[in-house]
Amino acid sequence: MKTIEEALPLLKRIMKLISLTLGEECEVVLHDWSKGYEQSIIAIENGHVTNREIGDCGSNLGLEVMRGTIKDGDRFNYVTKTSLGKTLKSSTTYLCNDEGEPLGALCINIDITNFMNFRKSFEALVGTEVMNQAEVPFDNIEFHAQDVSQLTDYLIAQGLELVNKPVSQMTKDDKLTIIKYLDEKGTFLITKSGDKVCQFLNISKFTLYNYLDTIRGDREDKKSEKA
Repeated sequence: MKTIEEALPLLKRIMKLISLTLGEECEVVLHDWSKGYEQSIIAIENGHVTNREIGDCGSNLGLEVMRGTIKDGDRFNYVTKTSLGKTLKSSTTYLCNDEGEPLGALCINIDITNFMNFRKSFEALVGTEVMNQAEVPFDNIEFHAQDVSQLTDYLIAQGLELVNKPVSQMTKDDKLTIIKYLDEKGTFLITKSGDKVCQFLNISKFTLYNYLDTIRGDREDKKSEKA
């Protein structure tokens, strides 16, 4: 396969098969990164699950694969969250060309919010400990945004949690930590994300580029040391 477009009729049939078999609480999404991450969704079934539609963006985890931070990023039966607070059981497989380069992704998201609420009530009733969602590391949770602005805000908020102090009290190292996290998560692949990061961290574009040069230079130095 050279492009997702050439396999689109078959992929759409598979998506319809999955959604009709698993029901209306199962969303099936096809992403084509050649369209730009800001509008990567080219086909979707049961989009009401995440309130997304054709032309909307991908999630934070897809950005990491596109960025190259994560290799062989297929994941199955993991927990995700929507912008409206739903809990989903998700699986994602990345679609590659003949050279093994990722072109996009096929994703399944099943709304299990009601099941999770029932589980908590049941476990409270029988006296067992309820598993807290906070036990899942925050940067391992996939977030389904409805647009890239919302996705950028989410990633910045996650980065701020790493430092956990007001911007006015942050040191240069604190800001480097946040920018390194955002870079690894692929945030700067989003158009105009740099403007938002500068605004949140109260730095200039010039400073942001200098920080990125420092971070990426250190990363390359470490690779050279290991080689």
